[in-house]
Amino acid sequence: MSSDQRFFDFLKDRIGLDVASVGPAIIERAVRQRTTASQALTADEYWHTLQGSRDEQQALIEAVIVPETWFFRYPESFATLAKLAIKRLADINNMRALRILSLPCSTGEEPYSIAMALLDAGLKPHQFKVEGMDVSPLSVEKAKRALYTKNSFRGQDIAFRERHFSAEEDGYRLSERVLEQVRLQVGNLLDPALLASEPPYDFVFCRNLLIYFDQPTQQQVFEVLKRLTHVDGVLFIGPAEGSLLGRLGMRSIGIPQSFAFSRQSAPKPEPLPTFVPTPLPVRQPVRSVTPPPVRSRPFASGVPLPTTVKTANPDAASLLANIAALANEGKSAEARTACESYLRSHEPVAQVFYWLGLLSDVAGRALEAQGFYRKALYLEPQHPDALMHLAALLQSQGDTAGAKRLQDRAARSERAADSERKR
Repeated sequence: MSSDQRFFDFLKDRIGLDVASVGPAIIERAVRQRTTASQALTADEYWHTLQGSRDEQQALIEAVIVPETWFFRYPESFATLAKLAIKRLADINNMRALRILSLPCSTGEEPYSIAMALLDAGLKPHQFKVEGMDVSPLSVEKAKRALYTKNSFRGQDIAFRERHFSAEEDGYRLSERVLEQVRLQVGNLLDPALLASEPPYDFVFCRNLLIYFDQPTQQQVFEVLKRLTHVDGVLFIGPAEGSLLGRLGMRSIGIPQSFAFSRQSAPKPEPLPTFVPTPLPVRQPVRSVTPPPVRSRPFASGVPLPTTVKTANPDAASLLANIAALANEGKSAEARTACESYLRSHEPVAQVFYWLGLLSDVAGRALEAQGFYRKALYLEPQHPDALMHLAALLQSQGDTAGAKRLQDRAARSERAADSERKR
């Protein structure tokens, strides 16, 4: 019943979700839940209900997009934002407030983290404004309530909670000072006219979303993102999306673990202001650099099982999926152990070394990460993600020529893949 292609097509049309990116089980379960809730007896009966009710259409979408986020996820991105914001204000002579966009904003942790990071960095309230947007009205309403449980505070350093939250019986209430910096609304990135009347943003956060779309939808959404981002602006993405943005003509700004890209050619790294904001959280367990299980929502953070894994061995495939699950649960040490276990019991594959590289990369062990990326490329010379992540590391170390060679290899690989797909 629930594998009916109609429901896959509906979600593809409404939110761009490519069923192959999450697997049919997610959609099947959501359809079963909504069929029962709507008291429909058959797939046809539920489909008829779905077609005639906007509320039911949104309910099905909500059943698929399960939020999974927390404050200061990818801490280096926020530290980088704070430094870039100070530099950007100087570049524009403080003539206007900085504009920052977070989408999808889920239940608000990301846009509020942006505001806290900039306030902690010394920016005044009149110097920046943050906008958050999500396809889910329920998520936006929860974000507006700004009351969070312990699940939203992860990692070893949560000192920001003492500065910006007050404890209540049901959780932690965000301060008015932060709330006043953020405006939240419902919106869909598949709308080509999204925010068309708004001026471009200096910084845009859109993390772990494009990976849930097929290639035509990725291109469509990227054009919207490019329009929304100022020509001198910076786009922050998820760890697994670097190679995609590289293929679409953007370049890493060369700061490790920031996952930040610009529309301009990759520049030689320039020193940023040495100001370090009030301590932000330390790097959290790497639950986001590797593919999560299929519970992840398409409009929130998470990385699906990469399509580059090629194995016909069911046992090997199970181990690879386990690596992804461990990382998604924040068990970075266990994920690394699982990678090592895989390499002891199976022939080495590039994807496992790539995952080890990501775990080391986000943990700040750049040389170790380089070694793993190079091993991945030894096994699979055109592995697109390994090429782009290694290029970003080389760029950050001043090896512009080496970074460009890898970027060119990735571009050639993508052109060859495109030609093969068109045959």
